[in-house]
Formats: sequence, structure tokens, C-alpha cells
Amino acid sequence: MTLALDMVGESADACPFHADRDDRKTAQVAARRARHDKGTKLNGSFAFARDALRSPAMVQGGGGAEFFDTSEPDKAPVFFLEGAPHKKKRATIARYFTPKIITTRYRNIIEQVIATQLGELQRTGRGRLDLMSFDLAVAVAADIVGLNNSDRGRMARRLAVSLSAAFVYKANYVGRLYLSAKKALNAIDFFYRDVKPAIRARRANPQDDILSHLLREGYREKAILMECMTYAAAGMVTTREFIVVAAWQMFDRPELKARFLKGDEAEQFAILLEILRLDPIAHFLYRRTDLEGVELAAEPIERGVNYALDLRAANVDEAIVGACPLAIDPDRAARLKTNGSFLSFGDGAHHCPGWQVALHETRLFLDALLRVPGIRLDRAPDIGWIDLLQSYELRNAVVACDVK
Repeated sequence: MTLALDMVGESADACPFHADRDDRKTAQVAARRARHDKGTKLNGSFAFARDALRSPAMVQGGGGAEFFDTSEPDKAPVFFLEGAPHKKKRATIARYFTPKIITTRYRNIIEQVIATQLGELQRTGRGRLDLMSFDLAVAVAADIVGLNNSDRGRMARRLAVSLSAAFVYKANYVGRLYLSAKKALNAIDFFYRDVKPAIRARRANPQDDILSHLLREGYREKAILMECMTYAAAGMVTTREFIVVAAWQMFDRPELKARFLKGDEAEQFAILLEILRLDPIAHFLYRRTDLEGVELAAEPIERGVNYALDLRAANVDEAIVGACPLAIDPDRAARLKTNGSFLSFGDGAHHCPGWQVALHETRLFLDALLRVPGIRLDRAPDIGWIDLLQSYELRNAVVACDVK
């Protein structure tokens, strides 16, 4: 099946779209606001970034990784670990992200939340897309982590404030101080109202989740909070943006929406991954090495230099993704014989462990949402930028439908 989106050619080697076509939604805000860390060396080559992410000689260079104490690897967050300790810890959590558990345990949760949300949407006729997608992402991530001993709606609101920063820069000095204080208070509330009750519950009755695993490993509460915030940022915030940007593309492109609804699971995944290729949630990943003689993609690496890998640039590297790099082409992955994720979820040892969970959530949500009678986008999202995470944020997108 081929999508007829302004096609002007038949050759597999030529661009089948207008040459100036650009389907990206967040490129402008990224161009204005994206800044890699000071003192880092920027590289936007796909081949270089993939080699850096896969090379055992390269280690995490961002998020303060070089300063984090990993002398007790069993109690350090997996994000900061390297080599054998990292591999061991990833293996212990891998069972929470297998295709089997996604299609059984998590799918049930996903479908229950979607049914509730769409029932409310059809009752009122309107809904906030970012709030609906965040509620779904929180429900799934909370089950994976074990944060389900408090009110999910209130936890979602606390996390939304704590992890959001995109529109803070628009406020004046007093406003920024107020918002910063509010974020800090919500983080404290998250610990005492959501994390602590879950810890108490699992000490009394362990479950099959990450929090129970951390307690068995002897993690202290501070380390558990850090893990919970990491999973919240990685599993909740990113999935919310993924769902909103994908829905936005579908609403703006009826032919893409039609192909998505007609397609099987593999076809729907291909469309979603192609959308994410153009607007990846993460902009930069950082890698460095303390070894001499390392070479990536035929480029000698400078020892001690922290490289900023530009995922947004790498994902549109024409040498890898082929012609029409800025156009949504659902046939691209099949034509290139790849799974279509490119570097949207990272690569190598530190690739996103929950990427398939996010993909299933997004597919199931959009497949149900786009079938609602009369569904339409009443208001496009506001686009913001989170300086701390160097990622975009989409807010206030309103969908409307026929009232049931």
C-alpha cells in the first residue's frame, strides 16, 4: 500500500514528494530554543551517533553522569551505570517491558483507561488531548513502577507540575520564582503522598513491579525517589508528547489518518515511528570516553570530550533515511528494511527500555480516539520547550466530537 501524499515521482531513489515539503511540527521551536550543554561537541551524523551509542568505549556524558557516585552499583540508578553493572541491572528490569507483558497485563490497563476517557469525551463533547494522554501514560507507568497506592489523578497533576517547565520562561521574575517554588512543593508532595505510601504497601506485601524489586535490593528512600522520578520523566512525559504530536499529524492529514485506521498493527506502528522520527522527544544524548584510540564512523574521538549527539538532525540524515527526509513516508522503514525507530528511542545499551510500551499505548489510544464519531481537532496545541530536558512540550490541544 502506498500513501498518496503530494506524490510527484515513482523512483525509489527520488523524492516522491515536493522537494520543499517539511512535515515537522516542532522544528521551529527546536531551532529557537535547543542548546546543547556548554563545553560539548555537537555531532548530527546518524552513523556517528549510532556508533557512539553502541560503542562500549563510550559512556553517559549528560545529566551529571560524570559526577554521580556509582561506587554501590546495586543501589545506583540504571541511567548512570555502565558495563557489567548496567547490563545486570537492565536484565533485572527487562521482564517489565517484554512484548508478552505489554499485550497481557499492560494492554488491559490501557484499554480500561481509554474506555473511561472516551466515554467522558463523548458525554461532554470536548477534551484536552494532553491531559488524556498524560492520564493514560501515568496509569501504565504507575503499574510498571508500583505507584498505585494513591489517587492517580492527583498524582498526575503533581507530576505534571513537577516535570513541566516549557512555559516558565515566559513569566516575569516573580512569576518564575512562584512557579519554581510550586514545582519544588509538588515534588515533595509526590514523595510523601505517592512514593511513601507505595513503599509502605510493598514492604508489607511485595508485588511484581519495579518498586518491590528496589526494596528487595535494599534501596534507600532517596534512591527510590530518584528512580521514580526517572521513570516518571521517561515513561509519562515522553509518551504524552508522542501521543499528542502523532494525533496532531493525523488530524492535519486526513489521508494519513485513513491509512492508520485501515492498517494492521504493523502498518500503524510504521506510521507512528515515522511521525516520531521527524519530531523525536529527546533532542540530545551525550557520550564521552576516557580511552585513547577510539574511532567512530571513521572519525577519531577526542579523549575526555563530551559529545552532544543531535538526534533530531540524525533522524533526518538523508544518507541513512533516504530521499524526502523531512516528509512523513510510512513506507520508508519497509523500503530501507529497518524497524523505523532510527534514533528516536536512542540505541545501544542505554536505549529506552519502555519504547515498545509507549508505542502500544500510542497506537491503541489513537486507534480508539480517531474512530469516535465526529472527532476533530478544535484547537491545535501550544508548543513550548523544556530547557532542562531539551525537549518540546505540547499543551492545550482540544479535541471535540459528537455528544452521545
